[in-house]
Amino acid sequence: MEDKRLLLVEDNPDDELLTRRALQKYSGFNCVDVANDGVEALEFLGIDSGLSDSAEKLQIPKQLPDLILLDLKMPRLNGHEFLKYVRDTPETAHIPVVILTTSSEEKDIAVSYELGANSFLRKPVNFLEFAKAIEQLSRYWLEFNIPSPQLAASDSH
Repeated sequence: MEDKRLLLVEDNPDDELLTRRALQKYSGFNCVDVANDGVEALEFLGIDSGLSDSAEKLQIPKQLPDLILLDLKMPRLNGHEFLKYVRDTPETAHIPVVILTTSSEEKDIAVSYELGANSFLRKPVNFLEFAKAIEQLSRYWLEFNIPSPQLAASDSH
């Protein structure tokens, strides 16, 4: 079975746990990586932001995530800043990014789409509603959506 990878970028430990539980139970992603802020997520993707404390030379991983779930309100590098780096990097520009946040501000929605987000979802407060949203999101991105040929090519490395 082919690994279906998801990168969750979330700084709140409670939201991370809730999302992991929903993904584990209701999604087709069998590999979930977590980054706790935008800088850590860029490092995971091999993108040098110049904000890292690490002196190591970053490299794009052999298998990129099939989807990135991205929170907006994070320390060091917020979701919009992270998204700009991802879209400006040719190796990662094609990865679908879904904003998953508590924000309902019109400005956050507009900026997210302007920067290249593929979707914007508000986190439901109720766990069952949240789990249903994760299940639908997973089915769409893994079963119905036709992935970018670039993403399929990066999976074969």
